[in-house]
Order: sequence, then C-alpha cells, then structure tokens
Amino acid sequence: MTEVSSLTGRLLVATPALADPNFDRAVVLLLDHDEEGSLGVVLNRPTPVDVADILEGWGDLAGAPGVVFQGGPVSLDSALGVAVIPGEEGTPLGLRYRTGRVDPVGFRRVHGAIGLVDLEAPPELLSPALGSLRIFAGYSGWGPGQLEKELEDGAWYVVESEPGDVSSPDPERLWRAVLRRQRSELAMVATYPDDPSLN
Repeated sequence: MTEVSSLTGRLLVATPALADPNFDRAVVLLLDHDEEGSLGVVLNRPTPVDVADILEGWGDLAGAPGVVFQGGPVSLDSALGVAVIPGEEGTPLGLRYRTGRVDPVGFRRVHGAIGLVDLEAPPELLSPALGSLRIFAGYSGWGPGQLEKELEDGAWYVVESEPGDVSSPDPERLWRAVLRRQRSELAMVATYPDDPSLN
C-alpha cells in the first residue's frame, strides 16, 4: 500500500462541482488523516440549537454564535468539541501553552493550536486556557483511500487552516473567506455564484 501523506490540520474546501448536498460549499477541518481513513468537522454548518441547551457548563465557553454546528453526516447524536489553545510544541510530556504548563486535562492537540476537548471533563479545567471553542454534532468520515479518491476527482481544494477558522463569527461566509485569502487562482473561485444557472 502506498504511504498516505497526512492532511491533519488542513482544510478541505468543497469545489463548486461537488454534488453531495452534505458538503455543498462546506469547509471541513481534518482532525485525523492517515492510511486508515480520515475524520473531520464541517466548520460552516450552524444549527439553531444552543450549546447550553445540550451541554451543561459548556455554553458560556462556546464562541459566538453559541450554537451547535453540524460536523457532518456521521454520528449526529454524538458531540465533539474542537478548541484553540495557543501554544508551541514542548517536551515529551506534552505540548505547552503560553504559561509554560502542560496542556490542560481534557485537551489533546491535533495540529498547532487546534485540538479536541473531552466534553466529559469539567469545563472549569479548560476555561482559563481556551482561546475559542466550538461544539459539533456528528462528524465527516472517510474510509481508507476514500478521501484520496475524492481529491483525485476534484471534489475538494486542500488549503492551510488558520486557528480563527474554528471560531469564525460569520460561519455562513467562511467558504468564500477561506478561498478569498488564497494566493492563487483559488481566490477567484470565491466569486463563483451560488446558482450558476442564474448567470
């Protein structure tokens, strides 16, 4: 089997040609990508459900809008927390954040400042360190080789993520914003009309 180059921490931005309605104009943050498959969350699908209504103690920590996001079509009845805790790689004991302490209990770095939050942990353990937090219902998943096939078929653009993408205050505009900041012809794709048949 050929080795898979990890895309963990990168963004998948749906191309206008992607026909799957689950991913129309989606921006997916890849939280895990290896030869066994891929897992990510859609960053721009807010729901009308407030975080405080389903997860006690986490509502005040969730960034605006303080709602649950639909992370993808898989396991919609499960919640996943993604947070940004600024810091740098540290010793083998773990990664460290600004104060030089080990990352807080209940947080596992995935890529740079971005990591997963254990929603079973007491929120007060994480609150002093959190830069931002977003709660997702469900996730997006791909089996071995499935994402690579979609990339070959031109379904996704792969671009670098920025910590602010996780907590964008205007998620409905994230698709255009991510494309617009690219220093290539991808910036022009941001102007693609919502419905090309109306042109």
